Amino acid sequence: MSKKEKIIHLESIVKNYQVGTQVVRALRSVSIDIYKGEYVAIMGASGSGKSTLMNIIGCLDTPTSGKYVLNGKDVSRMTDDKLAEIRNSEIGFIFQVFNLLPRNTALENVMLPLVYAGIRKSKRLQMAEETLVDVGLEDRMTHRPNELSGGQRQRVAIARALVNNPALLLADEPTGNLDSKISEEIMRLFADIHKRGNTLVMVTHEEDIAEHAHRIIRLKDGEVESDIINENPVY
Repeated sequence: MSKKEKIIHLESIVKNYQVGTQVVRALRSVSIDIYKGEYVAIMGASGSGKSTLMNIIGCLDTPTSGKYVLNGKDVSRMTDDKLAEIRNSEIGFIFQVFNLLPRNTALENVMLPLVYAGIRKSKRLQMAEETLVDVGLEDRMTHRPNELSGGQRQRVAIARALVNNPALLLADEPTGNLDSKISEEIMRLFADIHKRGNTLVMVTHEEDIAEHAHRIIRLKDGEVESDIINENPVY
C-alpha cells in the first residue's frame, strides 16, 4: 500500500489574541494531520477554537507559534500577499452565506477564481460550465443569485470552490442557512465530491451534519478533545 500523502500538517499550533489587557488563548498546541482524499468534520461549541482553526487552515490568519504545512508548502510565516496566492491556488472556500456577487450570473460567479488565476476567457467559460453541470445546475447558468433558491445558490458557491481544482475544499457551516431537506441535498453532493477524490474539511456545530464525514475532530477550549474515524458515515 502506498504511503498516504498529507494535505494538512499542523504542528503545535498556538493562536493568542490580545483583547485589551487580556490574552485570549484561542488555540493551545493543536497538532493534526489530514491526508489527501479525506473527508473531515471539525466540531466544537462556541469558543472551542474551531473558527480560529478554520481561519488558519484556510490561510486567512497565521498562528502565533507552531508550524502549518499545506500541500507541501510551509505557510506558517508567509506574507499576506503569499497567503492570498495560496488561498486562490490551493483552497476552495464554501461559506454559510454563499458570498455570491448579486449582479453576476451563476456562470460569472463560478468563473471569478479563474479570472484571478489568469486563465484565458474561453477556457474559463468551459471550466465553469463543466463545473456547474457537475453540481446539477446546467439549466441555471444564466440566472442571478436572486433568481435561485438557497440550495441552488449554495451549489453555485460549491461550483466556484471546485472550479480551479484546489488541493483542499474548506466548508464553513455549509448548511447553516438551509432547511433540513436542502441541507440533505447539499450533504449528498458533498459525498459525491468526496467520492471523486477531493479532500474536504468541514467546520460545523451540528452533530447530524458532522455524521456525514468519515473522520470527526472535536475541539474544546482550544485543544483537540477527540479525533475519531466515523465507521458509519451517512452516505
